[in-house]
Amino acid sequence: MTKTIGIADTMFARVDMFKTAKKAIDDSTEIIKIERYTVPGVKDLPVACKKLFEEYNCDICLALGMPGDKPIDKTCVHEASQGLINVQLMTGKHILEVFVHLDEGKSEKELFKITTNRTYDHTLNAIALLKSKTALSKNAGKGIRQGHENAGAID
Repeated sequence: MTKTIGIADTMFARVDMFKTAKKAIDDSTEIIKIERYTVPGVKDLPVACKKLFEEYNCDICLALGMPGDKPIDKTCVHEASQGLINVQLMTGKHILEVFVHLDEGKSEKELFKITTNRTYDHTLNAIALLKSKTALSKNAGKGIRQGHENAGAID
């Protein structure tokens, strides 16, 4: 049976995160349907994901966004995260929050690299979660990060 990934992305993002997520899905060997829902900014992502689950029968969602670097942006992204958590609890389905803050990179080139890496890797995580609840277990406790160097395990 074909699984569906909902991808909610934003106009505020400075990188086309959907393009990277689609590439990861296209690069995989899985047959996956994509439903896209684009909204203005990160605070609009929770309702987009809820609609993707309820109206478009998505099995999992990616919430893609690039919040700004100002204190108000940090507050807004926290609120968006709370909303995404609530949607997960209401629907019993995963939403992988793929946020890249505009102050994470020292240059636009570095920011682009962080964004594409994090988006690609979290899309692969979503594909793995569609397979089974233990598909990512082999990576547990290894300090694996998306977007930056892995932290590594502590033995």
